[in-house]
Amino acid sequence: MKKHNFSAGPSILSQFTIENTAKAILDFNGSGLSILEISHRSKDFIAVVDEATALFKELLQIPEGYSVLFLQGGASLQFAQVPYNLLNKKAAYLDTGVWASKAIKEAKLFGEVTVVASSKDRNYAYIPKDFKVPEDVDYLHITTNNTIYGTELHKDLNVKVPLVADMSSDIFSRPVDVSKYAIIYGGAQKNLAPAGVTFVIIKNDILGKVDRPIPSMMNYQIHIENESMFNTPPCIAIYSALQTLKWYKEQGGVAAMYALNLKKAEILYAEIERNKMFRGTVEKAEDRSIMNVCFVMDEAYKDKEEDFSKFASAAGMVGLKGHRSVGGFRASIYNAMPLESVQALVNCMKEFEAKA
Repeated sequence: MKKHNFSAGPSILSQFTIENTAKAILDFNGSGLSILEISHRSKDFIAVVDEATALFKELLQIPEGYSVLFLQGGASLQFAQVPYNLLNKKAAYLDTGVWASKAIKEAKLFGEVTVVASSKDRNYAYIPKDFKVPEDVDYLHITTNNTIYGTELHKDLNVKVPLVADMSSDIFSRPVDVSKYAIIYGGAQKNLAPAGVTFVIIKNDILGKVDRPIPSMMNYQIHIENESMFNTPPCIAIYSALQTLKWYKEQGGVAAMYALNLKKAEILYAEIERNKMFRGTVEKAEDRSIMNVCFVMDEAYKDKEEDFSKFASAAGMVGLKGHRSVGGFRASIYNAMPLESVQALVNCMKEFEAKA
């Protein structure tokens, strides 16, 4: 039976990425060695990092004056690394979910934090609007896509202070004007690579403005100067990321991925709205994520939740269970998710309704 992987992360990867990574594990570049055992400072692997960096810049149209880093520690380490490098006195944060609140908690270790708006009052079921950002803050931090609650900021914000974004789960899913950001970061295990590598896009001139000494491993400038090679990088995850970037380019780049993502999300949300047994959890359509589609059983069919879970699993749907904090279901339809898998889920929902 064909499996349809809706897991939130680690998540689906393209077959192109999986197959090419598997080949490199057996024999990297005809060297007779595995990608798992080569030196990270070898000419062949430095070429991998260089190509991945170049494709990152090409696909996202990253302007001059920015660096791309491949680090470790996931987005969770970035929650501390960002304020370590940028927060001198005060920072502003938009609270739109668990990961944003975790970032806020870490930033408070380094200075004053102003929460400009929060949707916690309604269990993060919407994106706050019309909030004001103080002009005396060192930066504003946002989480563009909220995997647990299924909300997303679909447009780049226009603010007068440096903008920092956690784009772990929506990078490469839509066009982004990188010039509006000081830092974009994210864990790779949703739209780029297996878990283990973290990407950071950073505007070079944002650095060097804090008073505190910064440990080398936490210092962006050190990593820029060493071109992601200050310490041994996660070689296999970077190699997989390169394969995904190649695949994105083959598919037509970010614009093509965005068009497909909109179509997938439209089909699934339409079925949730049509089907009497389900309802979405996000309050406004404009705030719904095109990456993580969250839904629950309608109140009249609440007792059918476990039945649907088993029915979907038997039909090959994997990873549909919602996060423990919201329950229900979550279909993560990241870039590598084919349209046919979304249609398979829709068909599954229709079949379950028919037999109920």
